[in-house]
Amino acid sequence: MTELPPLPVTFRPKRTRAVLVTVGVALFVVLTVVAVTVPAIGAGERVSFVFTGLLFLGVLLLLSRPHVTADEGGVTVVNLTTRRRLEWAEVLRVNLRQGDPWVSLDLADGTSLPVMGIQPGIARERAIADAGALRALAETRGTGQTVR
Repeated sequence: MTELPPLPVTFRPKRTRAVLVTVGVALFVVLTVVAVTVPAIGAGERVSFVFTGLLFLGVLLLLSRPHVTADEGGVTVVNLTTRRRLEWAEVLRVNLRQGDPWVSLDLADGTSLPVMGIQPGIARERAIADAGALRALAETRGTGQTVR
């Protein structure tokens, strides 16, 4: 069984987040520098360049938002645009199967909840370890069973 992490603990795809934030900031800076330094463009185009940079930065920050936080009372799952708080008793299973883009939770109400904060994209080993830790917490604190 996986060792239980100390609570509270937050799981998030750190490498993916670092790449998204870095690319977003770099793109915003480049577009802003172009808007300010190129003399051949008008004021409206300058604003358009900066706005486009902000738009890209905003989208990439939104994509870097997912995480899951576990504490004594349960888990909080934050995906792109949603946040959901679950008590441990609501979490029946923590799943990360071969080929899954992220962890999913099987819930007591018969539904499944994606947990985009644990995804094997560019840090597979970290995602597997995080999924194991979340699974161990769910088994210890909830009514859960595991599916591998």
